[in-house]
Amino acid sequence: MNESFIHYEDAAMQRTAGEAQRSPEAARATILEGARQAFARKGRAATMADVAQAAGVSQGLAYRYFTSKEQIYRQLVEQALEQAVLATALPSAELPLTPGARLRLLLTRLVEHRRDHLELFQLLDQLLGSDKAPYDLAELIRQHRERFLHELRQLIVLGQASGEVAMDDPDQLVIAIVATLEGLTRFGLHHPEQFQRLCPEPGILLRMLEP
Repeated sequence: MNESFIHYEDAAMQRTAGEAQRSPEAARATILEGARQAFARKGRAATMADVAQAAGVSQGLAYRYFTSKEQIYRQLVEQALEQAVLATALPSAELPLTPGARLRLLLTRLVEHRRDHLELFQLLDQLLGSDKAPYDLAELIRQHRERFLHELRQLIVLGQASGEVAMDDPDQLVIAIVATLEGLTRFGLHHPEQFQRLCPEPGILLRMLEP
């Protein structure tokens, strides 16, 4: 018997044995993690075979928990939106924070969430740039983005009034911040190892706002 076939058969048997030991929750989490990697690299062109390969499972197991790649894609987008909402959630107005402190907290969260959940933000970025994205998902992301831009500009204006933010044009400051964040997302896609080692500290971004 061909030696390479024997190795392939042994690997397949080991993978099947490993899959049998996974709990349903662990299996779903493994598949979703693989899907995050596959969709971050290939966008919606990723196939179930790509997802299964990235997750280290068989396609049969992937189909056992998800009926199609579209179902996985939607679940990932929902997770990505949850992370985006967490990243942009402003602290309660009841907390005694100045506009500048609230802005610093917001931008720190934005950088940290990109560092810790980069593939989810890459997924949102790809979806916004696609003319074939499901309309309802793209619309949800656009609405969230518009709310964030409005809140960011409002914080900048309030911070300028309190003397905590540079007196540059607020709209230009918004563009500078957003361009930097989106650039981090794309840099992480093309240079993942460098991104993990050299993701900028939030303070570097914050210095562009100092008066």
